[in-house]
Amino acid sequence: MKTEFVDVNETRKNVRVEIPQDVVAAEIDRVARDYSRRAKIPGFRPGKAPARVIKQRFKDQILHDVAHDLIPRAVDDALRERGVEAVDTPDVRDVTLEEGQPLTFTASFDTVPSFDPGEFSTIALNRPRVDIAEEAVDGALQRLRERSARFEPIEGRGLDHGDTAVVDLERRDASGKPDSHHDVPIELGAKANPPGFDEQLLGLTAGATKSFTVHFPEDYPIGELANSDMSYTVAVKGLKRRVLPELDDEFAKDLGVESLDALRARVREDLEHEARHAAERDVRGELMKQLATRLPFDAPDSLVEREVDRRVEEFAHRLMDQQIDPRQAGIDWNAFRESQREVARESVAAALVLQEVTRRERIDVTGDEVDREVERYAERTGRTTAAVRAALEKEGGLSRVAAGLRREKSIDFVMSRATIAGNS
Repeated sequence: MKTEFVDVNETRKNVRVEIPQDVVAAEIDRVARDYSRRAKIPGFRPGKAPARVIKQRFKDQILHDVAHDLIPRAVDDALRERGVEAVDTPDVRDVTLEEGQPLTFTASFDTVPSFDPGEFSTIALNRPRVDIAEEAVDGALQRLRERSARFEPIEGRGLDHGDTAVVDLERRDASGKPDSHHDVPIELGAKANPPGFDEQLLGLTAGATKSFTVHFPEDYPIGELANSDMSYTVAVKGLKRRVLPELDDEFAKDLGVESLDALRARVREDLEHEARHAAERDVRGELMKQLATRLPFDAPDSLVEREVDRRVEEFAHRLMDQQIDPRQAGIDWNAFRESQREVARESVAAALVLQEVTRRERIDVTGDEVDREVERYAERTGRTTAAVRAALEKEGGLSRVAAGLRREKSIDFVMSRATIAGNS
């Protein structure tokens, strides 16, 4: 097999491959024999049709199968012989394949050469100071009160801001098609309410019915509703108001704490814990930014494109979690992809530097470390360790667990040598 490598740039390579005619002929014969055993040819018993008949009748399919079998193996052999590793599936083009001739093609691929990531002691990071103000503790206690609120019936007045109405609701779009829902709780002031909807319900009492139209503005986040009118008929079945518990020792005891002072101390401790984690994320985020600048060549386009794909899919999943159809969200997905490209490039660059750290420092993980990580994941998800491991083994996920642990060890290695200022 003849190979000719061409450097397009530091990471992009082309390899021109020529597979000898005798190898191609042998593969054509092998595939043709397979077709002969399975093919039904008029005038011939199964498996008895001459090779020339099989090759003529199934020429395109046979050549396709030959290329499908030979090209991947030839690419692997060429890369192995050269001592390079492709970071993604090579792009094969210019395939020439005819019986009696060598098979030739060109494969383009990205690879990452070895490089020196530099001295890590020159990395300067700042860990934000963790300082929880009393206002933050008060805000957290207020949120606890709101989550513990109870609802009481409203008597003697109509709906006001913050109240909840239980309604039967029918809505119709421009086509007039009805969409009915029963016993729907609607809190006046909730962010999910359509624009102008709350004002139509103000003052209504139990037993009241009202019809009205709401106009959705052009910039409404749900694309299918933007710049449209929706007609509503609301029948109020009941009114409730939210009553917050008093912030006292009894409230603390209801939450399993002996006193309000103890609850305040626990809330402060939780906030400090969260703040320390946020500070650590900030430090690590800045570390990754600085590591990205140490990649001495442009990140391979194939890896950047893969990271962009991941970010787009992640955003689409977040929309679906909010009950928003990504296809109907009014988003210019091409523009969104482009907006993610630069941050994706930085993320890939930082990851490649970490991989080089892992390789140079021979950072690895043990089977026991993988087992402990699987156990921790099982605890977090409330599943048995055996079930989690079985699922990971089925999906080939244990290697991803190990890769994640190596990445964390590599980050810890760099952090231990960087200069970190600030207090936690």
